[in-house]
Amino acid sequence: MYEILEKKTLSENVKLMKVKAPLVAKKAQPGQFVMLRINDKGERIPLTIADYDRKKSTITIIFMEVGKTTKELGSLNVGDSLLNFAGPLGMPSEIEKYGTVVCIGGGVGIAPLYPIVKALKEAGNYVISILGARNEKLLLLEKEIGEFSDELLICTDDGSKGKKGFVSNVLQDLIDEGRKLDVVWAIGPVIMMKVVADVTRKHDIKTVVSLNPIMVDGTGMCGGCRVQVGDEVKFACVDGPEFDGHKVDFDNLMLRNRRFIREEEEACKLAGVV
Repeated sequence: MYEILEKKTLSENVKLMKVKAPLVAKKAQPGQFVMLRINDKGERIPLTIADYDRKKSTITIIFMEVGKTTKELGSLNVGDSLLNFAGPLGMPSEIEKYGTVVCIGGGVGIAPLYPIVKALKEAGNYVISILGARNEKLLLLEKEIGEFSDELLICTDDGSKGKKGFVSNVLQDLIDEGRKLDVVWAIGPVIMMKVVADVTRKHDIKTVVSLNPIMVDGTGMCGGCRVQVGDEVKFACVDGPEFDGHKVDFDNLMLRNRRFIREEEEACKLAGVV
């Protein structure tokens, strides 16, 4: 059993939990994820690692309550335990000294961006972080990411904080200023990552995207997260979750990402969660 040691509400329907998981914390790296199960009747879901503390043996997860299991997870409190908490899974981020790196996070995608920002800064990079959300209340981890960023740029869809517009607009502004950008990391909604990759492709800027939003089983057995990357078919869970954004077939990915919406709605109704 894996005890919940801390719980916070970060914004509307977004929760943070610190879970006691010594073996996972010992091996966790930026970019990886865990598979958890609340109880023996629950489904297994993947959640990207938002932070880890090897000394305290904890893993931090941040999630939005959107389906049956995430809503049930959000109802748990400090002192409750999870039945399964397997990981770390997936390939870790390729951290090295690139030069100037732009790290872009959208919505809940800001959470898994945090350990990557921290690792890139510790590797000696000049880090520009761009955080975006629908509105100010949905912005996450500004202070934490700002601590490891040389520049922190904020934007919101409604203009309630920072620049009004999208993260891709802020990225384009940097490019238009003539800034030399060596690598871009983008984590967030699939459409956001697609637009960012479209922007950087024109300027031949290496772009890494994380396809954690499309994972189901998390072990490569179900095939639900298969994605076309260049001429190859990959599985986001075992081959990723990070891939070259310029090679990902985002159009096909967005169609397949909506595959289980009806089933999820039915599951919520049956479980009595809204």
